Amino acid sequence: MRLRNEQLENHLQQQLAPVYLLSGDEPLQMQEAGDAIRHAAHRQGYSEREVLDQVGGFDWSSLNTAAESLSLFGEKRLLELRLNSGKLGAEGGKSLGAYCQRPAINTILLITLPKLERMQTNSKWYQSVERTGVVVQIWPVEGKRLVPWIEQRLRRAGLIPETGVVEMLADRVEGNLLAASQEIEKLLLLYGQGVVTPEKLIEAVADSARFDIFSLVDTLLEGDIAKGSRILQGLKGEGVAAPVVLWALSREIRLLAEMSFEIRLGEGVDQVMAKHRVWDRRKPILRRALQRQVDHWQRLLSDCALADKAIKGLDSADPWLLFQQLARGMAGIPQM
Repeated sequence: MRLRNEQLENHLQQQLAPVYLLSGDEPLQMQEAGDAIRHAAHRQGYSEREVLDQVGGFDWSSLNTAAESLSLFGEKRLLELRLNSGKLGAEGGKSLGAYCQRPAINTILLITLPKLERMQTNSKWYQSVERTGVVVQIWPVEGKRLVPWIEQRLRRAGLIPETGVVEMLADRVEGNLLAASQEIEKLLLLYGQGVVTPEKLIEAVADSARFDIFSLVDTLLEGDIAKGSRILQGLKGEGVAAPVVLWALSREIRLLAEMSFEIRLGEGVDQVMAKHRVWDRRKPILRRALQRQVDHWQRLLSDCALADKAIKGLDSADPWLLFQQLARGMAGIPQM
């Protein structure tokens, strides 16, 4: 069964499916949808939680092992399968399809992965998931949808925006929902519930941290490594979590790798940008970045994987030093 993201909460209040699949590249909505499923499962007695993370040489037999293993205390459990791509390969597709034919007893399987391509949604494993459980594809909130999304979020928090406030905030966050959510939380913290005037919003925005993670990516793609390095140092000094920084960098690198590969196959730059819904303001920045070949971005993706291992303690390297290397690569500076 397919559901829109806004339908998920109502579904969870009525029933729980044996399998859920969340797909998308918008982190706030992905996180909130996943949390909604986790909370609903916990309310229904699924007190145990096991996570399978697709890193390195992922062994698909671990899914079958986890499915067959029983809780020591006979409790219900939530099994999370975190995939880094919809390209599962023959073994992955077979394993997931087999699981959907015979879901584990007293278990909910939650699958999370980046945005799926049309070809992947036609695969046998995807159709098996759709028949057995619930699929929710998370789409970016862009264009005309952003303003009403922000207003709804404000009012849900007990904030009543005066004329122009929502549009000002939308312009500030430039489509980044996580940034919008953070600004709303800041308004609530500073002023409490009630009317939000343009003056209050301007004051809150002026109080923002000097080094903004949401400007880091564009600064690097513009080739300004000096400013990008200062932003990274500022983020580290402010205690911003390393996984958040890696998400910002890897998400953009993955996008550029995909776009440059499509350009290599013969598609035009404008066509590729339209397909990936690039905002007009960002087109000149990405056009410059796409002058670098797909091999360049694929190498940086491999560097992202190294940084991920370092963050998880699987490598002794300092993640922040690896971020500096990624920053140089994104800025187009040759590796030393």
